[in-house]
Amino acid sequence: MTAPPPASGVRLPWSSIPPRVLHRIEAQIGAAVVTAVTQPGGFSPAVAARVTVAKGDRAFIKAVPPDINPDAPDIYRQESRIAGALSPSVPAPRLLWMLDEGDDGWVVLMFEDVDGHNPETPWRDDHLGRVMETLDRFWSETSPPAIQLPSAAEHLDGFRGWRTLTDEPPAGLDDWSRRHLQQLADIESQARAAASGTHLLHFDIRADNILLTEKEAYLVDWPHASIGDPAVDLVGFAPSVAMQGGPEPEELLRRSGITTDPDALTAIIAAIAGYFTQRALLPPPSGLPTLRAFQDAQGIVARRWLAHRTGWE
Repeated sequence: MTAPPPASGVRLPWSSIPPRVLHRIEAQIGAAVVTAVTQPGGFSPAVAARVTVAKGDRAFIKAVPPDINPDAPDIYRQESRIAGALSPSVPAPRLLWMLDEGDDGWVVLMFEDVDGHNPETPWRDDHLGRVMETLDRFWSETSPPAIQLPSAAEHLDGFRGWRTLTDEPPAGLDDWSRRHLQQLADIESQARAAASGTHLLHFDIRADNILLTEKEAYLVDWPHASIGDPAVDLVGFAPSVAMQGGPEPEELLRRSGITTDPDALTAIIAAIAGYFTQRALLPPPSGLPTLRAFQDAQGIVARRWLAHRTGWE
């Protein structure tokens, strides 16, 4: 079996933070930073480090400069807005502080440091079981924050992966997709209605966005949070689980409490599969050299899942 591509981008070292920004961080924590350990995983082309200060306090710092990726600063700003509004019942680290120097400066987020680790991959069954228990509670018990969030229906409809590919199928498109392209676009168009709902969704669940402690599972990185049917979160999560050595998506579905209508679920799968398939054929974004390979690997699983549900050969 071929090893899956790494779920990681290019992290900036802690030493890349300019002195003026470091001074603001240390003033907020109340002491000098004595250790800063860069964290693996994720695709943000930025600093991501667990820090300890002289008096023993700890924090998790995310910091991005204005010039490494054009979208990253605004993504951090959006995450700050969402993370700061999450209720204590949401399984997420608390946002402690934000620094925003504006369009020509750094954006820094400081979170409580959760003493946990990413799930092991290939996935261990006990780790996956704890994550699924947490997700089922999150989807069933958590209320949306008191801020305006986009709908998952809008997100999925905006992907338009299959519909984009029908306009001009690229040479690198796989044979199965090419043969069924118009049918896939038709099913994808139903995803907007299928994804409608009232639940808070993370919308980017995968192993590198999960922290396991001895008792809990936490979801990190919230800039894409939305409102919709919990099936959207599960369908987005499932391809990465299978790609990283866990069960196939249908088995993950059986382990969850998801009860979405089967046709609606297939439409959501079509939208996610189209997203991964179409994005994987694009050039890599600035500062994210491994992203397309990671999307391609998930697209392979998602198309396999979709072929199983539709019966299309």
